[in-house]
Amino acid sequence: MTRSFRFLEQVALADSAFEASGDSPTELFLAAGQAVIETMANPTTVSARWERVIERTNPELAALLFDWLSDMVFLKDAEGVVFRDATAVVTEDRPNGGWKLRGTLTGEPIDPGRHELRNDVKAVTKHLYEVRQEDGRWIARVVLDI
Repeated sequence: MTRSFRFLEQVALADSAFEASGDSPTELFLAAGQAVIETMANPTTVSARWERVIERTNPELAALLFDWLSDMVFLKDAEGVVFRDATAVVTEDRPNGGWKLRGTLTGEPIDPGRHELRNDVKAVTKHLYEVRQEDGRWIARVVLDI
């Protein structure tokens, strides 16, 4: 399995944009989550002393990804944390239709003296937001309000 993300500097000048991709929905969620993590702070400067499990379902994969990334932004603000890592498993919710996510975020409370902070992400936006499958790969374009 492969996953990746790249920042799209020409898309949003005042915000931060990225395109994430993966061979599966799980890989897509991992790549997009890593892009959000790295937009906020350098994850190598963050310890894994805090953990939160996130479980969500949604009929639409694009909406589920939007919720997952928005949860990261919410937890950063509500709990005052930055993240080191994110794990995610995305499956089709066959009995109910739609998609299911089980993810885990690890990190620790923000410490400007130790953490290399990058951007204060305020929100995941719907501006140019897109999730699609192309040539067997899942691709998402996301703009973050910073």
